[in-house]
Amino acid sequence: MSDTPEPATDGDVGEFLKHLEKERDVSPNTVKAYRRDLDELLTFLARYYGGREWTWQGVDRLALRGYLAHLQRRGLGKRSIGRALSAARSFFRFLHRNEIVEANPARAASSPKLERYLPGYLDRTQAGKLFELALARAMEGGYNGVRDAAILELFYSTGMRLSELRGLSRGDVDLVSQQTKVRGKGRKERIIPIGDAASLALRNYESKRDELVRAIGPKADRTAFFLSRNGKRLGVRAIQLAVQKYLDAVDENAGLSTHSLRHSFATHLLDAGADLRAVQELLGHASIATTQIYTHTSVERLKEVYRSAHPRA
Repeated sequence: MSDTPEPATDGDVGEFLKHLEKERDVSPNTVKAYRRDLDELLTFLARYYGGREWTWQGVDRLALRGYLAHLQRRGLGKRSIGRALSAARSFFRFLHRNEIVEANPARAASSPKLERYLPGYLDRTQAGKLFELALARAMEGGYNGVRDAAILELFYSTGMRLSELRGLSRGDVDLVSQQTKVRGKGRKERIIPIGDAASLALRNYESKRDELVRAIGPKADRTAFFLSRNGKRLGVRAIQLAVQKYLDAVDENAGLSTHSLRHSFATHLLDAGADLRAVQELLGHASIATTQIYTHTSVERLKEVYRSAHPRA
């Protein structure tokens, strides 16, 4: 580290983001989130030091605590503040490795304690109703109905994330071996089995998709798995709207979302006695603690049954 630290610049942040993208192969969404958080940090520190020239070496614990208090005053939730602190820690760790700072001041800042919550999910009756509706629509033979039924079945059969389903390519889905390859957070790949009901729905969709591609011709996207009516890869918002329509038909007031299908997948597996580690791997969770929240869902439901059924509860 040089005796006279250089003034802090946006270029240092740019170098860090380039390092994430090129060397650590971090997903584009994560890079964008870090860019937003670090831009916010730069803006805060410029005000904090009153417009004077400042250096990364001069940023201390008090400055970082002031930054977290600033985010709290802005009304950010604990999860968002925790993510911003994580970005700052990673950035200062990068500066430390490159001998721009002597220590990481963000290490001493405490992350806000997150409230644990029970995710929304469909019970077995709701799930049955959902797939009855989807099957009835698919039986009409229209492209959207057949495609949407395949999307719903695949979400529930695999528990994959919305971004993972959206990113599927034709070569990722193998209906002969009934499995699919997905790219999760950090671009980590995993293989997930596909159930019989989902496989059937996907075969029906593939037939419709092939008809669509032939009708559109060379302009159709021949790589993407799920296509819009104009032959382009189906976007995140379009998938959300398609799924939400069916979820609202099941129970409009339940607060269900596309992610509820992933929650339902995990909850129903654990209810049936599936091994927690296996469910963790299927979901692509880095930590078993993230998967354990679904066991809390099961315990809460058991408590409700106990309280309603036991004569001395």
